[in-house]
Amino acid sequence: MFTPAQRLKNVRKSATRVLYDSAPPGSINLGLGEPDFPTPEVIRRAAVEFIEQGFVGYTPNAGIPPLRQCIAAYHSAGAQTPFSANQVCVMNGTEEALFAVVMAIAGPGDEVLLPDPCYLAYPPIAELAGARATYYRMPAARGFTFSRESFDQAVTDKTKIVILLSPSNPTSRTIARDDLQFIAQRLQDTNAYVVADEIYRELYFTERPATISEFYDKTIIVSGLSKSLSMTGWRLGWCVGPEEVMGHVTVMHQYVSTCASGVSQRAAIAAFTDEGRRATAEMRDELKRRNDVMARAIERDLGLPFVQGEGAYYIMLDVSRFGPSMDTTIELLKHRVITVPGSAFGSEGEGYLRLSFSIAPQLIEEGIRRIATGLDNSTHRE
Repeated sequence: MFTPAQRLKNVRKSATRVLYDSAPPGSINLGLGEPDFPTPEVIRRAAVEFIEQGFVGYTPNAGIPPLRQCIAAYHSAGAQTPFSANQVCVMNGTEEALFAVVMAIAGPGDEVLLPDPCYLAYPPIAELAGARATYYRMPAARGFTFSRESFDQAVTDKTKIVILLSPSNPTSRTIARDDLQFIAQRLQDTNAYVVADEIYRELYFTERPATISEFYDKTIIVSGLSKSLSMTGWRLGWCVGPEEVMGHVTVMHQYVSTCASGVSQRAAIAAFTDEGRRATAEMRDELKRRNDVMARAIERDLGLPFVQGEGAYYIMLDVSRFGPSMDTTIELLKHRVITVPGSAFGSEGEGYLRLSFSIAPQLIEEGIRRIATGLDNSTHRE
């Protein structure tokens, strides 16, 4: 009988994937973590032009210099200390970047401090590194906003990494500029590095979120184009941070996947052109409209409390009166609508469903109608 390595003892397939795999045909996916827009033409055109040149081979481990220069310039805007291309490593998606950074910094005896609720890959990555996942609460009772009290109490002398995600997955909430300043001041005399997951930063509805790199030098930013330019399948992400860290991160990346796709890297340069920025702005405007569509549908068909954020493309729907959120999610699958239980993201998410408005407006409205039918027929109403 096969016994997996000890590091995988508590690591399982994510709840979202389990739910997607078990959904009946014809289901509407309100659990989707990716935009349904086509990759913009400027990106696709750049990829085709590169492919037609006839040679697609390995690139430097850290990525091609022109792309790294674009990334460094992009993240230098407002940073406390500007970044250089030598401080950038391009990877196969932001999740590999997260994995490489955590593996390079944290190990047994260290603590990785995470928000609760948080992106569901963070705890397994910390565990795979041999570190201990600890949490600061983003309280549901306060609309999933940042809690200075919880953060202050959660930082210890074993805290090696603090992960920030703004806008958040699953809540779409952002961390205010003065709270980022508080975080930087709290960590100033510690050995902790901040890993700032900024994958949703360009998807905002009023004001572009601030970045912790404005206030804290020991920051490693992980980001990419998957969300802001609908490039999830291109597997292109990156991290940028202090040189003393990035050298080790690049070594980790080298032995995990050698380099990111050369085609994706060449195409990604187009994201930093005026045409690329316009494509992101158009997507942002459409997502704001879909956010409004979902909110109106919830008010009209469900009449349940919900939390809207300042960016990304999620709404947290309060279904606590119907029992555990996982049970509610499973019940709704019978009505051919996919949602994600808030409990998958942490204890603060219990009682909520994460709903995504990254699909067409007519599908959003039909999905909410199916939720209404499913909840009306629920057998576990409290």
